[in-house]
Amino acid sequence: MMAGAGEDSRALFGAGVRAALEAWPALQIAVENGFGGVHSQEKAAWLGGAVEEYFFRNADLELDEVEDFLGELMTNEFDTVVEDGSLPQVSQQLQTMFHHFQRGDGAALKEMASHITQRKFKVRATAVTTARVTDEDDADSVEEMEVTAMNDGAATDGVCLQPESSGPDSQTIKEEDIVEDGWTIVRRKK
Repeated sequence: MMAGAGEDSRALFGAGVRAALEAWPALQIAVENGFGGVHSQEKAAWLGGAVEEYFFRNADLELDEVEDFLGELMTNEFDTVVEDGSLPQVSQQLQTMFHHFQRGDGAALKEMASHITQRKFKVRATAVTTARVTDEDDADSVEEMEVTAMNDGAATDGVCLQPESSGPDSQTIKEEDIVEDGWTIVRRKK
């Protein structure tokens, strides 16, 4: 019966890994927009197994090791650099699930996977082409992504859905920085 319980925990951990990756907006955008090529869907499915195997082969991982591994996979497989702040969050979720697996706490694994699935966002990214003028007055075409996350039918701009804390280094928004359609121009500090 002990072996069956271990296999059940392993299956629950695998389901939790898949839930965390399917709920990850950065991966969802990469897959939906084919950043991994024509086999993006297959790569996403493979990614779940690769992450699972990584944890099983390296039982005492630190958070930064998990982040590095996920970041490398996203870069190598989907040509995507994750800079939205979600990498540490997903890494922490995966590491917490693995700790539950190691303790044989199947109930906590089920609960965590269920919680992640309930908080899953539907993300839609559209390409926006803008012109950038260089010193030689040549116009270069630059492609940017406009990201909208949907949660319970409510649209939220940006992938990072938690508000940034306003500290002493935070920038203040000036009236001239707000342009029509509610967009705000963000400028670098000098």
